[in-house]
Parts: sequence; structure tokens; C-alpha cells
Amino acid sequence: MPDDESGGLLRQLSSRQIGMISLGGTIGTGLFLGAGLAISLAGPAVVLVYLVGALAAVAVAYAVAEMVVAHPGAGGFGAVVARYAGPLTGYVQRWCYWATQVITVGGEVVAAGLYVRYWWPQVPLWAAVCLFSLLILVVNFAAVRLFGEVEYWFAMIKVTALVVFLVLGGLYVVFGLPGRDAVGLSAWTDHGGFAPNGLTGVVLAITVATFSYGGVESVAMTAAESRDPARDIPRAARRVVLRLALFYVLATGIIVAIVPWTEAAAAEGVEESPFVRLFTTLGVPAAAGLMNLVILTAALSAANTTLYLASRTLHSLALDGYAPRRLASVTGRGSPVNAVLASTVGLAVAAVAAALSPGTAFPVLLGIAMFSGMTAWLLIFVGHRAFRRARADLPPSAVRLPGAPVTSVLSVVYVVLVLVASAFTAAFGPAWQVGVPFVLLVLASYPLVRARRAARERRVAGDYNDSV
Repeated sequence: MPDDESGGLLRQLSSRQIGMISLGGTIGTGLFLGAGLAISLAGPAVVLVYLVGALAAVAVAYAVAEMVVAHPGAGGFGAVVARYAGPLTGYVQRWCYWATQVITVGGEVVAAGLYVRYWWPQVPLWAAVCLFSLLILVVNFAAVRLFGEVEYWFAMIKVTALVVFLVLGGLYVVFGLPGRDAVGLSAWTDHGGFAPNGLTGVVLAITVATFSYGGVESVAMTAAESRDPARDIPRAARRVVLRLALFYVLATGIIVAIVPWTEAAAAEGVEESPFVRLFTTLGVPAAAGLMNLVILTAALSAANTTLYLASRTLHSLALDGYAPRRLASVTGRGSPVNAVLASTVGLAVAAVAAALSPGTAFPVLLGIAMFSGMTAWLLIFVGHRAFRRARADLPPSAVRLPGAPVTSVLSVVYVVLVLVASAFTAAFGPAWQVGVPFVLLVLASYPLVRARRAARERRVAGDYNDSV
């Protein structure tokens, strides 16, 4: 049954499902195919880069978990930020977060369509995109319990593949494999040294790594649908950050140990993936096809979770009167169907743009996603600082961000530095060009939306007074 805080959503998600939802939103195709960008910038030092990114992810996860455990209602951390840092901050934070998720889900669905063409190149990309969009729509329209179960198994496939890679890769590096000697870590210092592009390359790569951890905050968005948020959210936050740190740091460390960083940076497509190279070395039949299936599942898992996050964020804005009220409606199964549909409109725009004009439109969309995502992180820490200050005399949450408020301030500085560095990274070049205007547009819309909200509240109050 829904409660007053849940905004009509049903508390049907178990602890294991919440943990996998968080992993599902964070581990997408970026790790399996996209790590090459970070490697091209930092070389073998990419291991340290992802470690630094993991520390930032830990801070985000613990900050949002601390806030939503105290307030486990609809809207997750966005609603808490609005409560403590002010409605304008919460408004900007949630719309930026929504935009990031919508663009991300569009990109993942397009990627899924491209992976299908690995087996059937004659399939039109638009047909595959439509099919997968319909699939994740059906899952998100269903009861949240079914959504959680589907996402659990989607995420389980890619986590299993990662574990197998880490185990086999670790054995290959340290002990060797049948017929092959141990490779050791010599590749970490060959080909120009541990940090071949110097400190500049490492700093620029941190931008890529930090963006890769985007989605770690999704653990807090499940609070309104968790069966026991006080128990499940802290547990999921601790597990997720540990697993992500291990997966990203160890996986990239093994990659640059097995494959010279110059080759890993230049690798394109499934067949050149370091994951495929290791499985081929082991004599795994159809290694490329098997890995393509894993990457396809990873893309669908990420798309499934990000649509969930986008719809819950929009549902929260509607509950607070900062989006059309009809977006707050929930079906008897606990699905905010109108918010899901509205988020799908953005998904369709991102998918069509990526499919028809990837060379021009998609970098712009990526820039909005990167800039608005980091802006959302920035405002999370601002909200957390305000949360701690306002609740100084109250009992602490079941989970707390270590070192706060100092940690919150340092995290704000870190995110600002990441945003500045993004201006000098080719992949995120459009971030400032399109991200700043987008955030300014969100800010400019606030007075208009607030005025409309106030007028509606006056109208409702007037109707109530007339009735009595």
C-alpha cells in the first residue's frame, strides 16, 4: 500500500533489487566499450583516475543515502534538497537530473540497436530502437516489483560477466593461464610510462571517469518504493560504492596490464574489446558474440534504470507543483505512467538525434547530459550541507557521509574542477556550450512556474472556501 510520503508509489522493492538497480544505472556500455577514452588520456594511470572517481561516487552515494533515510518519500534526494536548500535549488537540481537521465536512456537504446546489428546488420537501426524502447516502456509501466525483478536479472548478467573477467584477468596477470605465462604489470610502465600524457592527461581523464560513475545516486531514488528504506538504503549504498570501485578500478587495471594502453585506447567495437581479447585467449567459443550479448544486456539494463529514475524525478516535480499536475498520477500498480510517457518523449528525441545525426546532435546531447549531471551532483552537496546544518540538534541518520561538512565542501570543489576540466576534453567539449544555456533556461523558467503554481494554489483554496 502507498503511504503519505510515497506520493502514491508502492513500497515493493526488496533490498537485493535496490542494490542491483543502482548498479544497473551506473554500469552501462561505458565500462565495456567506453573505457578507451579515459585510457587514451591517462594511459595506465587510468587506475588512479577511476580510484579518484570512486571516492567522489562514495561521497555522492553516502550524501543522498543520509538525506533520504531521514526523508524516505517520493522524489528521493531532489525533494530533500528542495526542503533544506530551498525550492529554487530543488527545482534546478531535479530538472537537471531529469535531463541527464532522459538523454542517457536515449543513448543506451541507440547503442542497444547498434549491438543487435552485430548479428543482423540488415536490421534498420530505427526498428531496433523502437523495439527496445517498447520493451523498457512495458517494464516501467508494470508494477514496480516486476520492474525491480527484471532489472535485477539484467544487472546480474553484466555483473557476472565482470566478475568472470576480473577472476580470469587477475589469474592471467599474476599466475598465467594454460599455455600462457603471467603478463605481470610491466605494461603499466611500458609505452611511455605510467602516466604518458603527464598530469594534464590524468586530470582530463578524471572528467571521463567521474561521468562514468553517474547513476550511483540512484540508490536514493528508490526510497519511496523500498519495503524498509531505513534498512535497505544504507545497506545498498555501502554495497554499491564498494562494488563499483572494485569493478571500475580492477577492470581498468587488468585491461592496461593485458593490452598495451596504446592499443586499448584505439580499440573500437566489440571484437576489439579487451574483454573479448581475454576470452579469445582462453579459447572461449564465439567470444565476441558472447560479449556482444553481455554489452547488449548492459545497455538495456542502463536504459531501463535511467527511465525509472527520470520518471520518478518528474513525478516528484509534479507532486511539488513544478511540473503539470497530471504527471503526478499513479496507476493501481504503483507506476507513474504519465511521468514515464513524458520521459519517453525526451528519450525519443535523444534516440532520433543520435541515430540520424550522431556527428552533430549527439555530442550536443552528451554535453547537456554531462553538464546537467554534474550540476545535479553539485546541488546534491549544497543540499546535504544545508541538511546537516538544519538537523544539527536531531538524531543522526542511519548512514552518514564521513567527514561532513568538510567532505561536502571538498566535494563541491571537486565537481567544479571536473566541470572546468570538461571544457578541455574533446568528448565533453560541447558541455559548456550547451550545458550553461540549458541550466540558464531552467533558472529562467522558475519564476514562471512558481507563479503558475501559486495561482493554482489560490484557485484550489478559493474552491475549498466556496464549498464550505
